[in-house]
Amino acid sequence: METVFIQTPLGIAKIEGNENGISVVSVTQEGELSSKIPKNLKQAVTQLNEYFEGKRKEFTFLINPQGTEFQQKVWQELLHIPFGKTMSYLDLSKKLGDVKAIRAVASANGKNPLWIVVPCHRVIGTDGSLTGYAGGLWRKKWLLEHENPIKQQSLF
Repeated sequence: METVFIQTPLGIAKIEGNENGISVVSVTQEGELSSKIPKNLKQAVTQLNEYFEGKRKEFTFLINPQGTEFQQKVWQELLHIPFGKTMSYLDLSKKLGDVKAIRAVASANGKNPLWIVVPCHRVIGTDGSLTGYAGGLWRKKWLLEHENPIKQQSLF
């Protein structure tokens, strides 16, 4: 497993992966910025930088997140939420076929190891509120505003 640390507008991002794909993209307060980027991580670094520059709306590098079968199912569904759009936890549960699984869906969402790439930040409360985000609600707000095609002063 190779690791690289890059600067983003939201803090330092840690990217881990190998020839099988990227398994972790997380935001951290620790880690020294990398001066050298391993070959297996270059595409992810380039695409994340393009995303933050407003030049990319989707990621095409190979991903390899590790999780339970249920978590994988939830993360796969998150990949279908379009750039600039949001979905409620309830709607996500419905898409997965079980309205009663809303808490399990929220838990799997919170364990997403691929920050931004698997867009868990696009899941909001049924009432439109920003709810739970492992990276902090201020980051979720920033990401949603960054992806909003209509630039407003503030969404929330």
